[in-house]
Amino acid sequence: MQATIFHYGSVSLIKEPSRSTHIEAINYAKMCGSILSYAPNLTVPLWPSTEAAREGIMSIWNYADVIKVSVEEIRILTEGNDPYDDKMIMKKLFHHNLKLLLVTEGIKGCRYYTKDFKGWVYGFEVEAIDTTGAGDSFVGGFLSILSAHKHIYKDEKILREALDFANACGAATVTGRGAIPSLPTKSSVLRVMLTY
Repeated sequence: MQATIFHYGSVSLIKEPSRSTHIEAINYAKMCGSILSYAPNLTVPLWPSTEAAREGIMSIWNYADVIKVSVEEIRILTEGNDPYDDKMIMKKLFHHNLKLLLVTEGIKGCRYYTKDFKGWVYGFEVEAIDTTGAGDSFVGGFLSILSAHKHIYKDEKILREALDFANACGAATVTGRGAIPSLPTKSSVLRVMLTY
């Protein structure tokens, strides 16, 4: 059985043997034809230094087909460059194998970059109780749509609809407490989309 999508973060890159196992899994998934989705989910205190985090995260950057980063992660990964500078983002973060780069901005929504188009999808203004898990929920929501539309990066209309859904997933998550307990159901995501 083949996975449609292989999604991964960066924490397992910090130490061996998880680092080499992580890279082996990426290579195997790529060889099997899976879409590689990478959300570094950078937590600097887990790494020996900010530089080590940057180097570790970037060491597997060029493997990914889809990457999701936050504005703050862009600042760290580009050593303080303006995270809103589209030209810099395309030059420093968009690699030749990448099909889609997503930049989350919390309540403001998200930006997207492909080889052919770029844009911004507005977020949902909800009353936030706890932001823990919002990024994971965003990614999960997006990947659920990507699994059904493998070439989403070629169709801007479907991409924007998927990102609207992903933004609603993140918004629904912040209305509860805790990363796992606040993960939304599809009905609660649709409620956010209809209400806000």
